[in-house]
Amino acid sequence: MKAAVKNQEEILHGSLWKAVLALAVPVIINSFMQTMYNLTDTYWLGKLGTDQLAAINLVTPVQNIVINFGTGVTVAGSVLISQFIGAGEKKSARHMANQIFVCATGFALICAAVCFFCTPAIVRWLGAEGEISTHAVMYLRVVIWDMPFLFMVNIFSAIHQAQGDTVTPMLLNLFGILFNMVMDPALIVLCKMGVAGAALATVLAKLLPAAVAFGLLCRKGEEVGLDRSCMRLKWDKVKMILQIGLPTAIGGSTMQLGFLLMSRNVFVYGSQAMAAYGIGNKVNGLITLPSNGIGSAVATIVGQNMGAGQTDRAEKGYKISMGIAVVFLFVGGMVLSRNVISTAIVSIFSDDAEVIAMAADFLSIMAFWCFANGVTNCCSGLFQGTGHTEVTMAMDAARLWVFRFATLWFCESVLKMGVRSVWYSVVVSNGIAAALLFLLYLAGIWRKPRIKVRTEQGTDPREGRPSSAPLHHQGPQDL
Repeated sequence: MKAAVKNQEEILHGSLWKAVLALAVPVIINSFMQTMYNLTDTYWLGKLGTDQLAAINLVTPVQNIVINFGTGVTVAGSVLISQFIGAGEKKSARHMANQIFVCATGFALICAAVCFFCTPAIVRWLGAEGEISTHAVMYLRVVIWDMPFLFMVNIFSAIHQAQGDTVTPMLLNLFGILFNMVMDPALIVLCKMGVAGAALATVLAKLLPAAVAFGLLCRKGEEVGLDRSCMRLKWDKVKMILQIGLPTAIGGSTMQLGFLLMSRNVFVYGSQAMAAYGIGNKVNGLITLPSNGIGSAVATIVGQNMGAGQTDRAEKGYKISMGIAVVFLFVGGMVLSRNVISTAIVSIFSDDAEVIAMAADFLSIMAFWCFANGVTNCCSGLFQGTGHTEVTMAMDAARLWVFRFATLWFCESVLKMGVRSVWYSVVVSNGIAAALLFLLYLAGIWRKPRIKVRTEQGTDPREGRPSSAPLHHQGPQDL
């Protein structure tokens, strides 16, 4: 953990440029590898047929709804642990890590079981029939069991990232990715398992890193690791997790439910449109990986500096990160939005001429406006790092349920744009959300953190005076 100690020093006292890059680059690489899970499935299933590809794209938001709700717990853990570390409270950080582990693992097991039994009804509600329905049910019923393993890896990443170590989680995910890239063709093509093979490969590729993550966190000598004596649920810490994590959970799952309804709207235009929508989204995910990584770095930098009482330094880290993200995405987006380039990219994932044409059109439009994601990710990192997850919750919900569906209705009903209504609803809603988040940053509400932490000497670093009260949350009046 020498790298983590060095990064903590950079975050709190050193060069913020170095801190941003040291944290963001491994997260970007890690996120790229995570995206490769889906892209590998998409590539091999695209070789089988459009129906298989459409089936996976149709039900993936269902899995993401549950995963995003549970991810709220791990996001809360990262925020709370980073602020405790910034305040010098390693013991409290260790206890919080164990509470996160118990809550997230229990949630994952229960939700995976419920989703398994409800899958046929969900697929019917989405409007799938025939072969697409069969493929969708098979895929979701298998892949949903990767949740406990995925959450274990996420907990490991949250604990290490909060300490300033983003390299170890990256290496762990690299192991899983390489295994998945071998298992996909082996199970899908060689064993002729189709979508079931793709799902099983994903589960197995999450199981192995999860086992390694659990073993590493249980090692003796880990400052912030798993300890059976700390796993008994404590209401004060569970309350902290819920207060910080529940808004993220609700916002993320609500956003994914919106994606599910978007998929239903796209499916109206046929399986080719559904396949194109899925390809465009996944490739766009690669384009915006840098801003996702930088946004994650912002949350850690802001969390530790707010915990140490360094509000101005936290804001400086946010501004530097915003500049890097926006410039990078603007330049990259201008290149990738060229039709020749976007067509060449989407052609990798499909041989269907109609799918390629629609996917290239979608990707070109999204890439041109992707710089807005830099604003969104950095602002979200700022609000998460200060514990204001209710802001990101509200914006996630509004982006999908208000801005996106309103734009979709206007483009379909008034402008009669057909399937391109979906493409433009995505970029318009993202742009509105980015603008509103930036305005909320300017309003300064992030300056009042929702978490009070004590140093080991009993001092609140933000106030510079003794703090005799136990750790607690600030009330609603302080939001």
